[in-house]
Amino acid sequence: MAHLHPEGHTCCPETATSHPHDPIPVEPESIAQVHVPSLDIKASSQSSSSSLNYNSASNPESPVTPATEPSVDGLLEELKDEGAVAIDPSPPSDQHTTSQPIPSDPKEVKELLGDVKENKRLIEKACCGEGCCKLEALELDPESKSHLPVVVPDNDAFRSLQIKLGALSLDSKLTRTLKLPEQNVFLLPLSRTAIPSEPITRSEPPSFVTPHPPYHVFPAKVHHARELTKAGAEKRTYHFDLDVTDYPEESGTVDFVVGGAVGVCAPNSDEIVEELFDLLGVLKFVRDKPVTLKTNSGRWPTIWGDDMPRKLTTTRRQILTWCADLQSYPPTKPLFRVLAEHATAPNEKKILMYLASAQGQAAFCDLRSGPHMTMTQILHAFPSSKPPLSALISCLSTLMPRFYSLSQDPQISCQRDANYGTQRRRIIEMAVTVHEAPNWRGGPRKGVGSGFLERTAHKIIEANVNGTDPQTLDLCVPMFRGLMANPLAREFCMDGPMMLIGSGVGIAPFRGFVHRRLMSENVTNKVWVVQGIRDSLLDEIYSGDWGVQEDRIKTIVQSRGGKHEYVQDAVRGQADLVWYLLNALDGRIFVCGSAKGMGEGVERALLDVIIDKGNLNGDEAASFLDGKKKEGQYIAVSFAMVELLPPCIRISDVV
Repeated sequence: MAHLHPEGHTCCPETATSHPHDPIPVEPESIAQVHVPSLDIKASSQSSSSSLNYNSASNPESPVTPATEPSVDGLLEELKDEGAVAIDPSPPSDQHTTSQPIPSDPKEVKELLGDVKENKRLIEKACCGEGCCKLEALELDPESKSHLPVVVPDNDAFRSLQIKLGALSLDSKLTRTLKLPEQNVFLLPLSRTAIPSEPITRSEPPSFVTPHPPYHVFPAKVHHARELTKAGAEKRTYHFDLDVTDYPEESGTVDFVVGGAVGVCAPNSDEIVEELFDLLGVLKFVRDKPVTLKTNSGRWPTIWGDDMPRKLTTTRRQILTWCADLQSYPPTKPLFRVLAEHATAPNEKKILMYLASAQGQAAFCDLRSGPHMTMTQILHAFPSSKPPLSALISCLSTLMPRFYSLSQDPQISCQRDANYGTQRRRIIEMAVTVHEAPNWRGGPRKGVGSGFLERTAHKIIEANVNGTDPQTLDLCVPMFRGLMANPLAREFCMDGPMMLIGSGVGIAPFRGFVHRRLMSENVTNKVWVVQGIRDSLLDEIYSGDWGVQEDRIKTIVQSRGGKHEYVQDAVRGQADLVWYLLNALDGRIFVCGSAKGMGEGVERALLDVIIDKGNLNGDEAASFLDGKKKEGQYIAVSFAMVELLPPCIRISDVV
């Protein structure tokens, strides 16, 4: 059994597959031989399929989606490495908090930062509004004699925000309050001579939402959907078969590739959009009325369009459904300032102005680093504030696409459809886990993308239960061919031994790896899969659906059932194999899962193997592993555990 070295290094256990003191990398002798009866791969375990002719000349090179600004999680990890701030390595899934509370006193802030100029440079990339280092004390206005206390709004939404107002009163003097931001979005009446440029539909995004060329938002018809997890699983995971037979051709030889990911342009739910309309007092007869959308600058409402003025024809519903993120981003000072400008209740106006001032900086930081909140929650908390829709939209971020890895080899997946005779339908497959966070009303709140896909899956499942052909529902997923040159797709190869390590839905892309490897029978037995799950009876996805004898190549590690182990324990337990793969010229180790916990744990386990097997110290082991990363032999890809967070956060949005 593994034990902890006095210096903190976890020694690898002595087992039949782990000899930590043997430095010679040797391919394990007891490799299970896998018999491949056929090269036919099923597109789905519940749908008949036939394989396409594999073309080994398929070009993996494809346009790369432009890099977005780094996420807050990534920035905090970077700062953690630099030692600038103390970061809790395992915060609650619904919070982004540091290991120490935000100081509420100016002296405490200065003591924390020390040399303000130097340390502010280190933390400015994750700064929530360049105000923490200039926090000012709350003082009463000397010209006022009433000193009336602020009566907090009496509603559940406000109480859920847990705003610390301190000694705030209606007469408190607020300094360095943010100026009212310049409005960048305008909704103008449609002229009588204007003709809408395209039909307005509620099932597909408008054309101006389309990502940059050569990408297109394509309404992929849902051919099939099913739930992969069992009743009682802590997280629900769904499988989708999407028909991309008619996907438009793009420049070059771009194609769907094994290990690639597709972008899904998920809409805000109808319920949230209607609720926001009601809170703002938008009349029902104008919600779907065509208007002219005018912007002075910026990329919005496009995804990655040019920074330029725009004049488009759309509707208010289209804007809220497809263009504005209503629940993923933390609130900003410009947002609070706009809400304060249009608040009619004096107490609500004072609180909102307080959050946009130097005195309220600590409370503002607590809001941003606390539980995630939605735009409707904030409007419920301050019911007297009803800003014009155009002013509110000017403060909201773009609703960005969500990316999901393909869970099969798209080169060999197709489907015969009786409605098309002998024509083959091209199918791509993906798995999606529903991400949830606590809702202020009680119960869970679902992520934008996974919530939309779960609603779609339920319609398919319900149709099957009722004996209705799901194809008659004409359900579509707005998607585009997204990341086809990501590390998983780029580093995958058809030969050489490899270990595939994944937890939860992170195992899904490796199913495609195994499918592709089945095309070359001589390397089938040089693939090892380590799948981390909570309970094999509830959470194991794609069981029996890998196209090969799974017990020969796959190790299941259960954190809640069985031996209560994690994938990093399996890595240490197979130290001989891991050391062999790290030293083989064509060996590769792929890791896919959560960056926190699983990703960090696997990398720590790899370092432990290198230290024990290579007789190296910690620094030498880290340098060795870094070299393997650069050589493309160790590929780790992480995904956000909380999809309620946006793909990126622009620092300019939160100042």
